[in-house]
Amino acid sequence: MAATATYEYAVRDRSGKVVTGKIEADSPAAVATKLKGMGYAPVKISEVKTSGMQMEIKLPKLGSKVKLKELAVFSRQFATMLNSGLSLLRALTILEEQTENKDFVKILTAVRQDVEVGNALSASMAKHPDYFPPLMINMIKAGEVGGFLDGVMIQVAENFEAEHKLRSRIKSAMTYPVVVFVLAILAVVGMLIFVVPTFADMFKNLGGELPAPTQVLVVMSNGLKTGGPIILVALIVLYVVWHRVKHKDWVRNKLDPLKLKLPVFGTLFQKIALSRFTRNLGTMISSGVPILQSLDIVADTAGNVVVRNAVRDVQESVRGGESLSEPLEKHPVFPPMVVQMLAVGEDTGALDTMLHKISDFYDQEVEATTEALASLIEPLMIAFLGGIIGSMIIALYMPIFKVFDLIK
Repeated sequence: MAATATYEYAVRDRSGKVVTGKIEADSPAAVATKLKGMGYAPVKISEVKTSGMQMEIKLPKLGSKVKLKELAVFSRQFATMLNSGLSLLRALTILEEQTENKDFVKILTAVRQDVEVGNALSASMAKHPDYFPPLMINMIKAGEVGGFLDGVMIQVAENFEAEHKLRSRIKSAMTYPVVVFVLAILAVVGMLIFVVPTFADMFKNLGGELPAPTQVLVVMSNGLKTGGPIILVALIVLYVVWHRVKHKDWVRNKLDPLKLKLPVFGTLFQKIALSRFTRNLGTMISSGVPILQSLDIVADTAGNVVVRNAVRDVQESVRGGESLSEPLEKHPVFPPMVVQMLAVGEDTGALDTMLHKISDFYDQEVEATTEALASLIEPLMIAFLGGIIGSMIIALYMPIFKVFDLIK
């Protein structure tokens, strides 16, 4: 038996008068059906939230949000069905039935029920900001107003697919060095816990003084044995704290400028931020979203606070009547090529096209840079791993050269 809930409603009667009240039902769609059967025209339906002891306690789950790849697939399938002539509700029902992510299915069900009672798709999605980003919601809103929702969904799908491709390139370039680094840590910890104590006991029984490198290993081994649990707990706490504060402004204001100043990697981070900014801005402008609203939304999508602050300044300048390209010249994070191409796009009335061209250019630059970094990092990481393990082995075997002297 379906659980019922209490809903507040606002309806118009046959005389056009607005009537409000409360009713119990198992879904907003059921409420709308009951009200229509009573001869009313539903205006607004919202669930009454319970409080106190009746409140349901829900624990947060890790990874409950929809992934970017799932959102890209959803947008592409949604666009295809709308372009094929399926109704909005029918398309949402199909997507709800075939989506594998159970959390996302619940959200799609809530969105479909909101649309059934007369709410706009963008307004329904806006109730779930953890699943639908502002860029997607505002583009859909522009498509609803302009009557080209299917075309907007195609642009949303292409945008998410390009972003997913960009992230995949970065992950593939960083996978090898991260794996090698983890293996190096595990090898060092394993040798310090299991190998070094064995050699230390053997040399201790023979007598004599250990060489300085071997003594360092013994001290590290003893420290790891006694402080290992504390170090492990500290790392877990640090990981949790970092995930809670890494998106805070006071953290990003310190780290993001440093990212852009790093040798080699700083240029890569800048290209990634410019690619995201130009792609998202071009997609929103081509979808009919006003320029000031577009700038407000894309400021937070670049992934770097330096670019975000620059876009905020540009937004204020544009609000004051200036062009888009002029204020960009004041911010070094935007190369002269980007500024000049945007100026040409404004003069020719093809700003969205020019933004997409800039994004494609930086996507190719990111790909080339990540490939070059991967080819450079691989031998360096091998040398790093070999140097650490080799140094430890040499330090362990140095006392062996004195073994025969000690035996005599």
